[in-house]
Amino acid sequence: MISFDNTENAFKSKSNSDLNRSYWLFKMVSNPTLVNFGAKLAPLGLTIGFKGLIKNTIFKQFVGGETINECDITIAELGKYNIGTILDYSVEGKESEADFDACCRETIETINKAKGNEHIPFSVFKVTGLARFALLEKVSSGEKLSDLENNEYEKVKQRVYLICKEAHVSNQSLFIDAEESWIQPAIDALADENMLVFNKEKAIVYNTFQLYRKDRLAFLKHTITQGKANGIHIGAKLVRGAYMEKERARAIEKKYPSPIQDSKENSDRDYNLALEECIKNIDMIGLCAGTHNEKSSLYLVDLLSKYLISTDDKRIYFSQLLGMSDHISYNLTLSNYNVAKYVPYGPVKEVLPYLMRRAQENTSVKGQTGRELGLIIKEKARRKKQGRI
Repeated sequence: MISFDNTENAFKSKSNSDLNRSYWLFKMVSNPTLVNFGAKLAPLGLTIGFKGLIKNTIFKQFVGGETINECDITIAELGKYNIGTILDYSVEGKESEADFDACCRETIETINKAKGNEHIPFSVFKVTGLARFALLEKVSSGEKLSDLENNEYEKVKQRVYLICKEAHVSNQSLFIDAEESWIQPAIDALADENMLVFNKEKAIVYNTFQLYRKDRLAFLKHTITQGKANGIHIGAKLVRGAYMEKERARAIEKKYPSPIQDSKENSDRDYNLALEECIKNIDMIGLCAGTHNEKSSLYLVDLLSKYLISTDDKRIYFSQLLGMSDHISYNLTLSNYNVAKYVPYGPVKEVLPYLMRRAQENTSVKGQTGRELGLIIKEKARRKKQGRI
């Protein structure tokens, strides 16, 4: 039986200094006032020479490096414990065609890096790295595009196609990340179009289903039904979601019903139902359970046992973010389950919005930071008792 309380396994790869850095980071992240202050101060810190401080603290905890090659140490370190890496180019907020083309090339580079590397089972990209947010919003709303916008959107579709084609040629599974609900219809359409082309033999292209949304379980079932009708495999990455506060605030501002579940219990219920839906249809599905939730992770463990599926079946992966929930990642992989960590990378200045969002999310996810801190404290006490500190 897997125990996520085993801190010796959870922090096997962490030195005492690593553990202390994590302790102080999560202590700070547990203070919403400090996090909000830091989010405003961090960009200024870069301009006055605090890059080294940022890079050696929060950046080191949650980011693999500034470039693909700088991630080699993280890839190797995770690989020692049979944990895969998902290289995630986490540069955000770009708006020019040149930037979108550069992001397309960078994503293809991550696929090339992964090709033939057993320690990099997936690649990933966000469509907002390849397209203007406002354009995706207009496409998603069904508004008529101008000729200029049609040409612009054709370039977006071409970038997505090129990335998916490279993944297919390289036999490399590829996640298309989910984003805000008001641009998600465009993202879903792009994912569906490319699954239809590239998922004939196996799941190459994966769409992402955010189960904190009320409609996503039904959408997952619809996607599976369509996949069967078209004779293709479905790639499904299941997450709870990362934009809850923004989604609810916009719903209030625009006076429409919030797409977010009314309670955490409803999100948990739909997430676990989605897991079972995928496992019941595993012959035509590739599944990645992206979750920091212990109960859902154990539920998937139970499902594999119930349906007599091998723990190391390559169609099924668990995934967590680098720097978080190591008690889930390491205890799972030591029990022979497939695990991969999202490893963001990019220049410190460019990745800062991602880092600040990650810190703010940690303060808003009930119990997340307290759980991380509690496990770190428990491991520090265990090492002290053994005379290792």
